[in-house]
Amino acid sequence: MKAKVFDKDTGKSIGFEKCLRLCQSNHGMSESEAGVFRAVDKLRDAAQHWFVYVSEDLLYMHTRAMVTAFDAYMKRTLDMDLHSHIPPRVLPVSTKPPGDFDFLVDREYKLIAELLKPGKRHRDEARARIRSLLAMEAIVHDGVEISEKDINRIEKAVRDGKAFEDVFPRLNTIGTATAGEGPTFTVHFSKKQGAAVKFVGGDDPEGAAAVREVDLSKKFHMRPSDLAKALKLKEPRSLALRRHLEIDDDKACCHVFEFGKTKIPCFSDNAKNKMKGAIDGGIDMDDVWKKHRPANKKKAA
Repeated sequence: MKAKVFDKDTGKSIGFEKCLRLCQSNHGMSESEAGVFRAVDKLRDAAQHWFVYVSEDLLYMHTRAMVTAFDAYMKRTLDMDLHSHIPPRVLPVSTKPPGDFDFLVDREYKLIAELLKPGKRHRDEARARIRSLLAMEAIVHDGVEISEKDINRIEKAVRDGKAFEDVFPRLNTIGTATAGEGPTFTVHFSKKQGAAVKFVGGDDPEGAAAVREVDLSKKFHMRPSDLAKALKLKEPRSLALRRHLEIDDDKACCHVFEFGKTKIPCFSDNAKNKMKGAIDGGIDMDDVWKKHRPANKKKAA
C-alpha cells in the first residue's frame, strides 16, 4: 500500500508526526512503536530549540528501544531486518549495564530535586533534565508539547516536594521489557497501570498533579466532513456510525471547540481508527443507517 508523502497544498513533504499517524492508521504500526519514535523526536526537538540534558542510561535505553521498534516494524511490513542494512558494529552499545526505566526516571527526579535545593546554583541543568523527562511522555501520548509554562510548573512542584508520580503521572504508566546484550540488546516500552491522569487547561494555574493538553487542535484535527472523507463515507452515514459507536461521547475521540456561540465537534485519529475497525470488521452499515440516520435523532453538527 502506498501513501502520499507530499502535501498538495504546501508542496512540501509531510511532517514526522503525520507520517507516524499514517503508519498507524494504514500500515500496521503499533501504538508502542509510534510512542518510541515520538519520544526520540521530542528529545531531538528539545535539544535543537532548548538546552536539554539526557543521562547516558536513559539515552541508551531510548536509542535501543527505537532500534528494536524499527527492526520489528521492518520485519513485519517489508520482510527485512535492520541488521541486513546496518552492521552490528555501528549499532548503539553502552559501557553501563542497562537499568530499569522506573529506577532511571526516579533517580533522575531525585537528582533534579537535589539540583534545585537553595544554594546549589544548578537551576539551568535541573530545567534541562525536566525538559528531557517531559519529552519522554510522548511514549504514551501523541499530543505532548514542551513549553516554558510546563517547565515552570514542574520546577515549582519539585521545589514544593511533590512526589514523582504526581508530577509525571504519564511516566508512571510506562514499563519496559529487555532481552539480549550488546548489539542484540532489545528494549520494548509498554503501558502499565498507573495513577489516574488529570487534565487541566493550558493556562490553568493548578499545580503538578495534572497533565496539560497544550494544543488540542493537533490531536482533534478532523471536522465531521474530514472524518467522513477519511472513511470514504457520506457525511450522514458517517454521523450514523458515530452515533452507533458513541464516538461523540468518547473524550479520546471527540472534542468540541467553542468559538463564542458556535460549537464545532472535531475528531482524533482514535475516532477514525475505531470507526474504520468497525467497518473492516464487517459491521452492517445498512442496519446502522436504519437505527441512527439523522432523521431519527436531532441532527448533530
